[in-house]
Amino acid sequence: SQRTIKPGLVIGHEVGRALGVRALFAERQDGVLTLRRGFMLAESDRVLVVEDVCTTGGSTRETMQVATAAGGHVVGAAAIVDRSGGKATFDVPFHALLSIDLPTYQPDACPLCAQGLPVVKPGSRPVVA
Repeated sequence: SQRTIKPGLVIGHEVGRALGVRALFAERQDGVLTLRRGFMLAESDRVLVVEDVCTTGGSTRETMQVATAAGGHVVGAAAIVDRSGGKATFDVPFHALLSIDLPTYQPDACPLCAQGLPVVKPGSRPVVA
């Protein structure tokens, strides 16, 4: 069978294992990020949101909202790579192992598109198990 493994899920699991705490993940259902599979948070649960790559911070903020709505208390966020160059900000401490500033463009302002070069999204193939 074919399965897709999301990098953020693996990273979050390993951070939880290293910290000796349980690891949960949010996933989309009908386009809305939510906790599924019986995952629950209590008011006493402190939450660290872990991402593989942070580009704008949108996914991190959305995950923080899911955790808060479920009753948890978000105490921090982390990523392996912060590709916003430090522009992504949150209401909690945020740490990344690597911070780089990679420009992003709207399609009509992309210099590669203007040159007629194809756009390639590396790492977009699913992992097959």
